[in-house]
Amino acid sequence: MAISLQKGQRVDLTKGNPSLSKILVGLGWDPVKQKSSGGLLAGLFGGGGGVDIDCDASVILLGDNDKLRNNKDVIYFGNLKSGDGSIQHTGDNLTGDGDGDDEQILIDLSRIPSHIHKLVFVVNIYDCVKRKQHFGMIQNAFIRIVNSNNHQELIHFNLTENYDGKTSLVAGEIYRHGQDWKFAAVGNGTQAASLSDIVRSYS
Repeated sequence: MAISLQKGQRVDLTKGNPSLSKILVGLGWDPVKQKSSGGLLAGLFGGGGGVDIDCDASVILLGDNDKLRNNKDVIYFGNLKSGDGSIQHTGDNLTGDGDGDDEQILIDLSRIPSHIHKLVFVVNIYDCVKRKQHFGMIQNAFIRIVNSNNHQELIHFNLTENYDGKTSLVAGEIYRHGQDWKFAAVGNGTQAASLSDIVRSYS
């Protein structure tokens, strides 16, 4: 039975399950069904109607003081695998249609280099400024963690806030706590216009 988290909660990943190493982090979302391209949501930003909302999930690997050491430590659709092979993005989903995870990231906790202390999972809207799109046009967003060995869902966090006007989301974090790993349900929306803007905030 998965642990369902609320924003701000933290939970142990490996302390009670020391054999846990290979996990799948799934992120999902659905586009809001708009009645018409001139409806309320389209009116908020003056557009967005009729164009698929392309959300991209990424993970940013941070070292000491929550700082990014190297741009190669950003795993996303343009850089699908970490250099050491401990983290692999399974690829881009362009629309968010369908049930279940929209994008998945595979992680081997035992292979993450010791200088990496935190993994930050973010979702941003591709080309959001030009397309005049924001997360008020998205619903049912979530992040979940699955044990890859037995496919058991361990953690599920629904992002239920009103994210009108927000163009990126920090969904959650996996971080070292002594010899163990923990997960934090973050769920913060920002107005970063691109993944590059998000990455710069950790530089």
